[in-house]
Amino acid sequence: MDWKVSAASSGPPGVFDDVNVLELTSALAGPTVTRLMAEMGADVVKIEMPPTGEMARGLPAIANGRSGYFIQQNRGKQSLCVDLKTPAGLQMVLDLAADADVVVQNLAPGVLDRLGAGWSVLSELNPRLILCTISAFGEGGPLSALPGYDYIAQAYAGTLHMVGEPDRPPAMAGFGAGDVMTGAHALAGVSAALYHRERTGQGQHVQTALVDCHLTTHELNVQVWSLTGADPIRAGAVHPVVGGCGVYSAGSGHVVIAVGTDAQWRAACVAMEAPQLVDDVRFATSQARCDNRDETNQVFEDWLASVADRDRAVSLLEARGVPVAPVLSVSEAATHPHNVATGAVREVEDDRVGSVTIPGVPIKLSAFPDYRRLNARSLGADNRRLLLDRLGWSDADVDAAVSDGVLFENMES
Repeated sequence: MDWKVSAASSGPPGVFDDVNVLELTSALAGPTVTRLMAEMGADVVKIEMPPTGEMARGLPAIANGRSGYFIQQNRGKQSLCVDLKTPAGLQMVLDLAADADVVVQNLAPGVLDRLGAGWSVLSELNPRLILCTISAFGEGGPLSALPGYDYIAQAYAGTLHMVGEPDRPPAMAGFGAGDVMTGAHALAGVSAALYHRERTGQGQHVQTALVDCHLTTHELNVQVWSLTGADPIRAGAVHPVVGGCGVYSAGSGHVVIAVGTDAQWRAACVAMEAPQLVDDVRFATSQARCDNRDETNQVFEDWLASVADRDRAVSLLEARGVPVAPVLSVSEAATHPHNVATGAVREVEDDRVGSVTIPGVPIKLSAFPDYRRLNARSLGADNRRLLLDRLGWSDADVDAAVSDGVLFENMES
């Protein structure tokens, strides 16, 4: 059965046109997979449980009854609000999965199997299906049965241990880097599985875990411990190894400087009008700046104190080709001319909220350069149309499911 273009999306085609996705996810990691697929043309049906639907519908900021978080992560997805704990509701989802290309789920470990919709059931029902499972811990380990969120995974992956000042407790990041990174890894897995299916006709089960993805971000720490036996510790605002790489105060703000090569060090010395430091044995080589990390950082701190202006300091260093950036606030980043010009942030329209600024799409495809017009949907807004169009139900069938408490909608969400 052909899946039709939904009321949630319209506009130019995308690379995932004709890919039909069934989503059973909440929060951030799972919805990231399907958000990116919807942006790139996939037809996504989001299964939500009554009475409140996906947890993101209640997350701030909320305007006119709709969550900005939900808008950002769920534009372009159709909402089917159905009680999966009822036999009729479960059968409805199985019927949709029989005709889907991809199912993405991040339910608590074991829930899909207990419902009777695990991989063994789905793959027998639809051998071409790709099931993408996202969890905190993955399968096969003693923690696998535990639920978890990004910060839980950070704690088990050692990444949380590396954030913050060395003499203070680890610091929690104010953004969902691990969730989004896990969603991006999952999208890579789904894309690879779709490519494999094109060659073989076979579906498969793709799995990603937050702990695994966090561990991949240790560019130094794991192998440093492995080779030296020393457990790395967090270094606060500066790089734990490299001198001249960190966050420094500059007037009323902060800058990041990242001097990674000897040429960049020489350029920084010119910018700071300190030619005597170019050949100073404490700083002249990358190894010397690592060995004298504190002294190297102090050079920048002293110079920045004399400049006493964030943007002027950035300008002086940029003019000499030194890697440097102002530490922008969220509002500064969201309105920065570069981020606006490249589409890193963008304005979108929502039928309840109006104009809202959200992050852009980080994947750019030359064959599909245009954004699609996507809308966030009210809870259960697509119940009737989906069941009539895709499963061949009658209006009477839908009315009966509503009466029986299988279907639910809230058009004010």
